[in-house]
Amino acid sequence: MVSGFETYLQTHTNLSSEEIERASSLAMPRMLQRNELLLQEGQVCRYKTFVVKGLLRTFGTVADGSEHILYFSQEHSWIVDAESYNKQIPSSFNIAAIEKSEVLLWTKTDFDLLLEEVPELMTFSQQLILGSSYNSRQRLFLSLSATPEEKYNDFVQHYPDLLARLPLHMIAAYLGISIKTLTRIRHAQINR
Repeated sequence: MVSGFETYLQTHTNLSSEEIERASSLAMPRMLQRNELLLQEGQVCRYKTFVVKGLLRTFGTVADGSEHILYFSQEHSWIVDAESYNKQIPSSFNIAAIEKSEVLLWTKTDFDLLLEEVPELMTFSQQLILGSSYNSRQRLFLSLSATPEEKYNDFVQHYPDLLARLPLHMIAAYLGISIKTLTRIRHAQINR
C-alpha cells in the first residue's frame, strides 16, 4: 500500500528517498469497505488521507435525507475536511468509501511535523491546496450558471473514468440535479 504512495511522491515531487521514506513511515494504512465512513458528520477530522486505491466521496445531507456530494477522491488523490482538520472542530460533512479502498492516514500532529521537517512537502501541499481552491471556484461557478446538460457534459469531460464506477444517483447528487433529469440527459445523448 505504501509503495503506491511512494511512487506518487516520486512522480509529483522532488523529495529525496529519505524524505519519502519519512513521510511513509508516519502513515497508518487502513482498508475501507464499500460504504464505510472515514468521517461522520459531527466528528472532528483527525486525519489527512491519501487514497492509494479505491474511490471515496465527501458529502453532506439535508433535512429530507438527500445527499449532496461535494467531491470524489480516487486513486492518488488526497481527501480531508480541511476546516474540521485545521480548526479541530466537528465536521459538517461525511467522507465514505464508494468502493473497497486502501488509504493512508496521517494525524494532524504527524503531518504538521512532516511539513516542518520537509520544506519541499510544504510547497507541494500548498500547490495542492491552491489547485483545490481553483477547482472549487470553477465548480461553484458552473453549478450556479450552467444548465443540467452543461453540468453533465463538464463532468463527462473532466471525469470520464468515473462514469463506469459511480451509480447514477451519486452523479446526480454531485451535479445538483435530479436522477430523472440525469436519466433524460443521458437518454437524449444516446439518441443523438
